[in-house]
Amino acid sequence: MPQVVIFMGSRSDEEKVAPCVDVLRGLGVSCVMTVSSAHRTPDRTVELVRRYEAEGAQVFICAAGMAAHLAGAVAARTIRPVIGIPIGGASLAGMDALFSTVQMPPGFPVATVALDKAGARNAAWLAAQILALGDPALAAKMESAREKMRADVAAAGEEISARYA
Repeated sequence: MPQVVIFMGSRSDEEKVAPCVDVLRGLGVSCVMTVSSAHRTPDRTVELVRRYEAEGAQVFICAAGMAAHLAGAVAARTIRPVIGIPIGGASLAGMDALFSTVQMPPGFPVATVALDKAGARNAAWLAAQILALGDPALAAKMESAREKMRADVAAAGEEISARYA
């Protein structure tokens, strides 16, 4: 049973969204990733939301480009947290996807992160933070991972300083 469900609007988004799975699995969070489109397969999207919600999914992450209505379509069908990852494309450098994801009507929020791979990573971290509210072990894993990030930055700083001293 996945704790987090990740939808992509198109298979071509996989490379940009895969870091989301890497972060979640690294933290021990169960997840599943699939393709479903708000426009091309709306019935499939609704069916998957209902199925995964019944199986106990706690957070939905939706990645889409262009009109990027996937996160909004999912938010319309669940009261579980929905996180949107706008996917950049050839048109408008992803600004169309960003605006489509972030501009939701009151009562149907979508937490929106940065575009592409950076957004995928932060969507995973945000999902984990939500889950960690009720999971002290996950919260401890997250704190440990952040401490490693801090240590890595400090070590890099020391190395660069020594090289250019």
